[in-house]
Order: sequence, then C-alpha cells, then structure tokens
Amino acid sequence: MQLADLLLRVTRTLEELGIPYLVTESIATIAYGEPRLTMDVDVVVRLPERAVEQLCSAFPSDEFYVSPDAIRDAIRHSTQFNILHPRSGLKVDVIVANDSDFNTSRFSRARTLAVSTSAEAIFASPEDVILKKLQYYREGGSDKHLRDIAGVIRVMGGELDQGYLAQWARQLQVEDLWAEILRAAQRD
Repeated sequence: MQLADLLLRVTRTLEELGIPYLVTESIATIAYGEPRLTMDVDVVVRLPERAVEQLCSAFPSDEFYVSPDAIRDAIRHSTQFNILHPRSGLKVDVIVANDSDFNTSRFSRARTLAVSTSAEAIFASPEDVILKKLQYYREGGSDKHLRDIAGVIRVMGGELDQGYLAQWARQLQVEDLWAEILRAAQRD
C-alpha cells in the first residue's frame, strides 16, 4: 500500500460513514507548500461514539490494526488514536477534535483538494495548518514545523489570509512565533 492509497482509503471511509474530517499536518503542508517525506496521514475528525464499530469494520484486522478501546478513549479525552497498516509500515494519526472555537473555525474553513486525478479530500485551510504547526512548535520545538510553515508561506504567499492568521495567532498565544516567522520570511 502506498501513502496515497491509504489517504484515499481513510478519507473515503470517513465520507461513507458521514464523519466530518480534515486532512492536516504533513500531507496538508505538502499540498499547500513544498514536498517532503512522510510516512503517515493525519486527519482531524468529529467522531461520535456510535461510529466506532463501523470505523473498525472498515479497516479489517487481517490488513490493519485499530483498537476500538483506543478510539473510545480518544473520543472521551479529545486525543488521538492510530490506524496502522503493518505490511507497509504506514499509519494514520486520527485526532479527535474537541468543541473549541478554533476547531469550529477550522472545520468551517475546510477546502476540497484533488489528491489524485480522480479523487478529492477535505483539507484544513493553509492558515489553519500554519496555526496548528505554530502550536506544535511551541509544544515540542521541532524545526520540521518551522520548515513546513516556511514552505506554505513560500508557495501560498499573498493568498494567505493575514487577518485570520493574526487573530488566531493572538488567541492561540503563538503571536510572538508568528511575528518572528513573518520577519524571517521577509528577509528571505
């Protein structure tokens, strides 16, 4: 299985089950920015507990590993669970969204993008991808988040909604990082 196949399998399954989702993280930064290697798919979902068994059934145990208990725990605590494809080493990080204003905004700004010549998926907006990367950088300090942000800025440039970015950077308390990244981007 290739990463693109896994992405399509996951997004089609979520759509068939009526589960709202956003493709985010590395796949989204590649879509909006510059190519880089990744071995996983990240999706944010609004997952009701009633859908757990159907979701598990869509990823049969002879091909995938997914734990219904991990899913239920992620729903209860708004954390994440994984869908693993052991033969390929690929995985899906499924992040269960809480009901924050930011998540409400992210879902309302979703964009449909082509992921192949015959398929589309729903992605977080480039601004929301940047904002989450800023949060992740603040939490863990990995430079890959800064590289991903820089790639999105280089490619999307003037198409980015600077007012939205400034507003949410302030609310998410990453305004200082955003200002620093903008200064660096202007120097480059």
